[in-house]
Amino acid sequence: MPLDHAFLQSALAETPLFEDKTWRLAPEAWPLTPAQVEDLREIGAACLEYHRALETLYLRSVAGKNLLRNKSLLAPWVAEYLDRGKPEALVAHARHPQNRGVFPAVLRPDLLLTEDGWALTELDSVPGGIGLTAFLNRLYAPTGDLLGGGEAMVKNFHDAVAGLRPELRNPLIAIVVSDEAATYRPEMGWLAEQLQRQGKRVFLLTPDEVFPLGTSLCFDVEGNPEKIDIIYRFFELFDLERIPTAHFFFESWEAGEVVITPPMRPFQEEKLGLALFHHHLLQDYWAESLGAKSRDRLKALIPASWVFDPAPLPPGATLVGPTVGGRALTDWRGLAEASKKERELILKISGFHETAWGARSVAYGADCSREEWQGALDLALEDAPTNLHILQSYRKPIRASHGLFPAGGGVAALESGRLRLCPYYFVRGDKALLSGALATFCPPDKKIIHGMQDAALLPCVVRAAAG
Repeated sequence: MPLDHAFLQSALAETPLFEDKTWRLAPEAWPLTPAQVEDLREIGAACLEYHRALETLYLRSVAGKNLLRNKSLLAPWVAEYLDRGKPEALVAHARHPQNRGVFPAVLRPDLLLTEDGWALTELDSVPGGIGLTAFLNRLYAPTGDLLGGGEAMVKNFHDAVAGLRPELRNPLIAIVVSDEAATYRPEMGWLAEQLQRQGKRVFLLTPDEVFPLGTSLCFDVEGNPEKIDIIYRFFELFDLERIPTAHFFFESWEAGEVVITPPMRPFQEEKLGLALFHHHLLQDYWAESLGAKSRDRLKALIPASWVFDPAPLPPGATLVGPTVGGRALTDWRGLAEASKKERELILKISGFHETAWGARSVAYGADCSREEWQGALDLALEDAPTNLHILQSYRKPIRASHGLFPAGGGVAALESGRLRLCPYYFVRGDKALLSGALATFCPPDKKIIHGMQDAALLPCVVRAAAG
């Protein structure tokens, strides 16, 4: 049953989940076919397998160990890439034996719907939208068979996070949201409130509300300290230097008093990992480390990607990457001369920087003037000693259609646009549980799809294709 505009507007006004954010409204959720849902389940399994293989690659690179079983392959440069620009203490923490085999509790790939199927542009382990998607699932439940069901987002979030302390029956979970991520505080607060109503001990805190008591971390409850068992970290690692209490997090974690998820391992949050998946020197490693199904799935999903490393080449050598005028490049600066057709490329910072989220560092070559493209290239080259960028082939989203209400309300009408889908997977052991997905439906003229005022944000229903 479709929802009416007044009902949606009233529900969103009563429960504002983002500060000063609005979006287009639709009477129905985004439909996915059973085949697409099965694709999403397989994508989740592949993403988790990729994370496990990436950890092994990084740690073997750090230790100078051979990457292959029966052939010599050393890659010390992998760790150098992934650690570049990171504080020494954070790098040491990422490598700590206590962190071996520890992965994010939540995975969210950003998928674009293209004529060749899904294209994965990013794999986020500190994703926003968890509370929002859970809320929208409840809101749109009357419109069809919600992906994951109405309560899967809330339940599986708690189970994945609480499951990190299996020895505790009802661990105290603190969702710690930094000032940098304050826009997401309302939705994470809503999530905590839903779990509290179920008797779960989940609280929304700012970093300043956390304090040490011995080696424990605590927060104040009516004048009494309450011990925190698990921190769900909702802040990026570059933000640690702005958090005065951050060093207490590390000390308590090392003492075994608190579990922190996502783990504070910056190599797990670099977009550069997607370029390493395509790196020509590492193909044998990925072939050995991933199952054939996951490897083939990731090859189809991840657009061709390259590390934007300006290190000089020896005479006669060429770059493995895009060509200009049919010729291989000897220097990334040569991309400044690329034609508009040859600039079907995305340039973006890899991670550990305030512009690494929310599409703030993204430059789409074909949508830039030559001067803007030159400027983006120059900035990426200047940043390279501390913040590497990656270059990625642009896979254009196809046009789709969905019913939307006019901005001021009225009768919904079918509109054309482009789709980004963000499925949420909650990790339990070796399983990535698909629990919901947030569809962002943008006007067709938008080249970079993200949440914006003229986009619609929708949950997903499972519906068989017509005919």
